[in-house]
Parts: sequence; C-alpha cells; structure tokens
Amino acid sequence: MAKTIIDAHNVSKTFNPKTVPVHAVQNVHLHIEEGEFIALVGPSGSGKSTLLNMMGGLDEPTAGTVFIDGVEITKLSENKLIDFRLHNIGFVFQSFNLIPVLTAKENVGFVLQLQHMSKKEREKRVLNLLKEVGLEDKINSKPGELSGGQQQRVAVARALASKPKIILADEPTANLDSKAAANLLDIMAKLNKEEKITFLFSTHDQRVIKKARRVITLVDGKIDSDVEQSPT
Repeated sequence: MAKTIIDAHNVSKTFNPKTVPVHAVQNVHLHIEEGEFIALVGPSGSGKSTLLNMMGGLDEPTAGTVFIDGVEITKLSENKLIDFRLHNIGFVFQSFNLIPVLTAKENVGFVLQLQHMSKKEREKRVLNLLKEVGLEDKINSKPGELSGGQQQRVAVARALASKPKIILADEPTANLDSKAAANLLDIMAKLNKEEKITFLFSTHDQRVIKKARRVITLVDGKIDSDVEQSPT
C-alpha cells in the first residue's frame, strides 16, 4: 500500500477577509501518495500557486488542515515550520530565486549550511548534485553568468540538497526555451522514478502537463477534475 505524503482537508484561503474578500482556494481536499508526479493546472487566478504554497507551509490556510508525511504543518509554530520545510520540502520557483552574489556551488550548499552539515560532506553532496543536473563545469559560475535553463537546474539541485520527500515547483519552465524545459523535465522525471521524490507542479505548460501521471484542474479555487494519465 502506497504511503500518503500530502493530505489536505477542507483547505481554504481568503485574502482581504475584512475588506474585499478574495476566495483564492475553497474547501479543497487533496490526497497525494509518495512518488507521485502531479501537475496542478487551471486558468490564471484559479488558486494554483496559493494551494501549492499552502502545501509547502509558505502560506497559512484561512481554514482547514495540511498534513505532510503525517505531520500537521498547520499546527506548527513558525520556527518549527521553518525547520520542517528545511528537512522535508524542496521548492523550485519560476524566477529561480538564486542568490546573485553566490556561485552555483554556494547556492546549492546554502541549505546544507543551514542544516550544519560539515564542509567536507557538503562539498561532496553539492558536487554530486550539480553533476546530476549536468552543471559540473559551472560550479563556480554566478547566476548572472548562467542561462535561464542553467539557473533553473541550479535551483533544482538546491531544492534536492536536503534530500526532501517532496518538491513543489511553481511554473518551473515558464522562463525556459523548449530545449531547456525538456532537459529540466527529464531530470525531474528521472529523480521521481529513481529516488521516489514526490513532485507537485503548478503550471500552464503543456510540456509539464504531458509528463505528469496525474493532472488536477482548479477552477475558481476549487478542484474541477482529478485525472490519472499515461505520461508522454
């Protein structure tokens, strides 16, 4: 029997509740098993990014509960939530969110420094990760010296650094050309298959949607459909 990795119960998010309420997510129930590769889709303003952020503890639900690997993250204090994210969840953002003054090696190793990993262990893991994403020759390059596709691969390596159970990716291919997007998706699909990392994407990109094994469609903050498919 597959292990439940994300379990959201009756989750809602309302912005500006006291002035002009915006119901971004409404009464969503979501059950995700370990090792799934899921695309969260829907029109702009459908609540995809808000739901993704609540699954990762970056946004607090107005109502409802979120469990990650059996831990109710909606009840954790801010400090405990930060620590939980650090060890369990990797994030990949549309805008890369790399630290511009740090090299690729330093950006990837930053999370491991926060975990107090020894310098020797840290360097070994960082080099292995950058090799995994095909950037072993760019370890000393800063973000401004890398292409968009290369920056996003550094971001993926950084997300993987802490050996997370889950990767949450918000429009990770939006700023990439076709070749870079295909390369990134192949890397993620390989990691999903070989390391059983659970991937949840918020996306408009048909390239991502076609790779997913499950497609969840949001409309007006509610789940409109939840369909399993064979990836292409």
